[in-house]
Amino acid sequence: MLDRLVGLAMLIVATTVFLYYTIWTLLMPFVDEGHQLHSLFPPRVWAIRIPVILILLGSAVVGSFLSIVMIRSNRRKALKAKAKKGQ
Repeated sequence: MLDRLVGLAMLIVATTVFLYYTIWTLLMPFVDEGHQLHSLFPPRVWAIRIPVILILLGSAVVGSFLSIVMIRSNRRKALKAKAKKGQ
């Protein structure tokens, strides 16, 4: 039951973020600059900066994870080879 609630919460959050970003990037350019709706959204330059920052951070996390896994794998192989050589 908890997994369904977590899944529903994740779906609601993802849908909300998608709708907010879509309105911000696709509809707000057609709204007059003086309209009060513009106070609900950050400056348009952040519509590009935020995804770029998220992509860079995600790439760094994935790259770091792969590097750690490869380093540990090579250490284990080296230890096994050393143990076989010593026998």
